[in-house]
Amino acid sequence: MSLKRASFYSVSFFCIALASACASGAGGDAAELNAQASADADYEEQLAPATPEEIAEIERADPLTRANFWAAEFRKDPSKLETTIRFTSALREIGSHERAIDVLTKTIPLHPRSDALQLIMGRALMSENRPGEAAEAFYQATVIAPGNATAHAALGVALDRLERHRDAQTAYVRALELEPERISTLTNYGLSLALSGDLDAAEREIRTAYALPGADARVRQNLALILGLQGEFDAMRAVDPHAPDRTVEANLSAIRAMLAPARSYESLEREEADAPAPQIQQVPEEAEPDRRAVPQLRGSLSR
Repeated sequence: MSLKRASFYSVSFFCIALASACASGAGGDAAELNAQASADADYEEQLAPATPEEIAEIERADPLTRANFWAAEFRKDPSKLETTIRFTSALREIGSHERAIDVLTKTIPLHPRSDALQLIMGRALMSENRPGEAAEAFYQATVIAPGNATAHAALGVALDRLERHRDAQTAYVRALELEPERISTLTNYGLSLALSGDLDAAEREIRTAYALPGADARVRQNLALILGLQGEFDAMRAVDPHAPDRTVEANLSAIRAMLAPARSYESLEREEADAPAPQIQQVPEEAEPDRRAVPQLRGSLSR
């Protein structure tokens, strides 16, 4: 082979190798860029808020699935009010009241004008048998939104649990001024009046609730109880004819024992009867009262 031809082949081979190396380097860079772009897109998709369609679908899911969904949404943006409301509500729905309180403690300062968060906090605290703190949260909700009947009604329930019945009645009256036909509030107002000894007024309020469409078995049972406390046993049976005989007889025995010698509710509470006590059922499903001393509300209601 001539030197000239050999030189030509040598140069050609070098050019081909150089071109291949360049192509290989460019391809690697492109693949790396594509992988990075794909990862960025996945990350952005993970951080993107749920679409209205996704939210509508998740609202049809079971409570635990909803709680997990809103937990993920909350992690994306803990400062978003609507997400916080939905997340903490979902936590309460599955019974995670302590977790809801923890989340709300951190997020309420971000949304100081949200009566919705204060209501959720108050309900979670009631479920954890902390009515003093719950009353404060409900009171704050009434300050933020004075026209929110639910906030006033919830405050009444918390104050009744604290045995501050007069203050509770003030809260119920305000709620009923805003929504006169709130069955739950009429019923709880009546029970509060009974707890402070005014059985006639208690019967009037609960009868009003009983006459409204939508009154449930709890309203009927509470009316029957108030009638029994007044000694109107036939009327008590007429109002709640479907109650199990054992329950009726137990309540009648307890009421008869409690009625002697006085009818004031304070004396009724002190009476120790062998029969089980009548079941007063406040309409909201909250925890039993905390008998321990609780701090006063800060500038909220006078005792």
